[in-house]
Amino acid sequence: MLFRKKTEAVIQNTSEQIERLRNEIDTADAVIVGAGAGMSASAGMAYDGERFEKYFSDFRQKYGITDMYSGGFYPYDTLEEYWAWWSRHILVNRYESGIGKPYSDLLGLLKGKDYFVLTTNVDHQFQLAGFDKERLFYTQGDYGLWQCSKPCPQKTYDNEEPVRQMVKEQKDMKIPTELIPRCPVCGEPMTMNLRCDMTFVEDDGWHAAADRYSDFLRRHEGLHILFLELGVGANTPVIIKYPFWQMTAKNEKAVYACVNYGEAYVPKEIEERSICINEDIGVLLNLVRYPQV
Repeated sequence: MLFRKKTEAVIQNTSEQIERLRNEIDTADAVIVGAGAGMSASAGMAYDGERFEKYFSDFRQKYGITDMYSGGFYPYDTLEEYWAWWSRHILVNRYESGIGKPYSDLLGLLKGKDYFVLTTNVDHQFQLAGFDKERLFYTQGDYGLWQCSKPCPQKTYDNEEPVRQMVKEQKDMKIPTELIPRCPVCGEPMTMNLRCDMTFVEDDGWHAAADRYSDFLRRHEGLHILFLELGVGANTPVIIKYPFWQMTAKNEKAVYACVNYGEAYVPKEIEERSICINEDIGVLLNLVRYPQV
């Protein structure tokens, strides 16, 4: 079976790989970016350690939660506690995070290029950095959106104003009961528009982005495409990693590039047309954008 085994890419000279990646970005007919959690981690948006302690030390002390990811799945006793956690989580990771430099550097590298971005990230960093929304498909949802928990309508709702109010008025890790968001259609509690089970709402905007991505692939079929994978781990390889491998294998003009600190690898079948760089994404993008004299 194709890609049954993976092989660690042997990188003889990182500077040569960087130059090769820069050349591919410059010469490709199109660049398709696949970005995972490692991209935002490189931008300093860590979900644990000092950053977690800064915003959630009270939740750690009370519940033993040690990182933002697991905190989102904690079985809180009340909706008041659930939304105290999530409003704070949304605020620091969506509305007050600032723009990560790796995202700005990537946009600079893609200036004037025909590109499309497929991402599993939900923190809105691509939009904040100034990427064209029509060239983005964020498949797993967005921290800035809510949906009905039932869900009754296949619709999402912007949440910035109520989130800020929740954070402002919460006390002792609880929001006021009257601030619990409820579906305007059926009255059931709202929940995050994040893909974690079969209730995830794929609204009209989601489907429009999916169609644009499919159309981009169709229009560039057989051309010199650079599939640029950044920070994609092994949690959901069927969304970005495996399709990128398969499309590279089918198109002899395509090149696959993987940048992932500690996890850069490629199947033997496409090794000759691949660039694997085991480096921090932010460091790498900075080196590609600003060549050392």
